[in-house]
Amino acid sequence: MKYLRVGPAGHERPIAESGGRFYDLSAVTADITGAFLAAGGIATVDGLPDIDISGERRGAPIARPGVVLCVGQNYAAHAAESGAQPPAEPILFYKAPNTVIGPDDDIRLPRGSRRTDWEVELGVVIGKTARYLDSPADAAGHIAGYVLSNDVSEREYQLDRSGGQWSKGKSCETFNPLGPWLVTPDEVGFPLRLRSWVNDAPRQDSSTADMIFDVGYLIWHLSQFTVLEPGDLINTGTPEGVALSGRFPYLGAGDVVEMEITGLGRQRSVVTE
Repeated sequence: MKYLRVGPAGHERPIAESGGRFYDLSAVTADITGAFLAAGGIATVDGLPDIDISGERRGAPIARPGVVLCVGQNYAAHAAESGAQPPAEPILFYKAPNTVIGPDDDIRLPRGSRRTDWEVELGVVIGKTARYLDSPADAAGHIAGYVLSNDVSEREYQLDRSGGQWSKGKSCETFNPLGPWLVTPDEVGFPLRLRSWVNDAPRQDSSTADMIFDVGYLIWHLSQFTVLEPGDLINTGTPEGVALSGRFPYLGAGDVVEMEITGLGRQRSVVTE
């Protein structure tokens, strides 16, 4: 099953996609929330009304998460291009939940920003409360689905003005385009190919096979330090090919950022002041 939300920002409607057709979930749930996902979502679209979403804005496929947890330097090649050794255990930082926007919404440059960067990432949405899981194998039962995520970063704020942690450079307005779909685990096969482009020029092209810590390990590990709740979003790290590498310019007004992950759809954001 694929879930999405369409409509004006703040007034999105919950939709399911199956077999290339779209179904209105409004009679089942008011939104794609943690409570809806914890209850198992829907098993079938039988009896749900068809809906035409042509021309509709696509919002983030989940309502605002309770928390956005992010994992840093989780791809071996990206750690190398950042000048760092592969981490011995996952690096955790947080983004503000209000950074989450739709997959086609504009990315707004912070005032005075000179080093805003893109990061294609596999996002994981929690579907069942996870605390002190016994092993990585237990994680699968706590996943509602997977989603395409852009962990936009302002590198000056993240690294030079951080005060020792990264969240300043991660929590600016519009810094997490998400979607278009939340895809249930039964429709996702690993490894996944992750790609990004800026103004049609290729930037990132990698695979989840390059992840240092896989999804199951991350959920197990994080559950030892914090309680993961239904609807929470985990950004699992970005592969090589970002502007921080020094190989590409940072983003400026008018740039177009596009991203894609196998089976999880594609997003397109215009960078604005």
